[in-house]
Amino acid sequence: MGQAIGDILPLAIGVALSPIPIIAIVLMLGTPRARANGPAFAAGWVAGLTVVGTIMLVIASGRATQDTGEPDTWVGVLKLLLGVLFLLLAARIWRTRPKPGHEAQMPKWMQTIDTFTAAKALGAGALLSALNPKNLALTIAAATTIAQLELSTGQEAGAVAVFVLVGSLTLLAPLVVYFAMGAKATGILEETKNWMAAHNAAIMTVLLLVLGAKLIGDAIGVLSS
Repeated sequence: MGQAIGDILPLAIGVALSPIPIIAIVLMLGTPRARANGPAFAAGWVAGLTVVGTIMLVIASGRATQDTGEPDTWVGVLKLLLGVLFLLLAARIWRTRPKPGHEAQMPKWMQTIDTFTAAKALGAGALLSALNPKNLALTIAAATTIAQLELSTGQEAGAVAVFVLVGSLTLLAPLVVYFAMGAKATGILEETKNWMAAHNAAIMTVLLLVLGAKLIGDAIGVLSS
C-alpha cells in the first residue's frame, strides 16, 4: 500500500491544486449561507472524487496486470494518452491566458453563488470534482495505478481514501480557517481568492506540464517492461 500511496500522491496533489473550486468555496464562505454551503460544497467534492475513484478502480481491478504480474499494455497506453493530453492542455491554457493588465474571466455561475442553497452547493462540489476533465483524468490514472499493484481490497480502499483526502485538502483548509477564525478569516480568504484568480493560468500550466511529464514517464516505464 505504501508504494500505491507514493505513486498516486502527485496525482492527488494535482486534483487539490484546482483554482476554480478553491475560489468557489472562498466565495461561498463570504455569503449569508456560508455555514451550510461551505461544508456542503466540500462534501460534494469529496463524494464526487470517492464515487469516480471507486468506479474506476472496480473497472480496472483484475485487468491492469498480465499473468506475469507486469502492468498490462493498455495501462501504459492510457497513461501516455493522458500525459500527452495534459501537455496539450497546458499549451492551450498558456496561449489563451489573459494579457497583462487584464483580469481572468471566471465562470458565469460564480456570479450566482450567493443564491446557492446547500443542495446546489453539494451538487456543484460533486460536479467540479467528478466531471472536471483534469480531475477525471487524474482519478482514472490513480485508479489504474492502484489496480496494477494487485493489492487487497482493504488496501485498495485505503489508497483511494488517501487520494480523496489529499485531493480535498485545499477545499477543507478554507473551511477550517473560516470556522476557526470567524470574521478574522475574511482577509486571509479574500487574499487567497484574489491570488488564485490572478495566477490561475500559470498554476494550471505548470501543474499540467509536471503531471503530463510524470504520466508519460510512467507510460514509458510500463511499455518498456
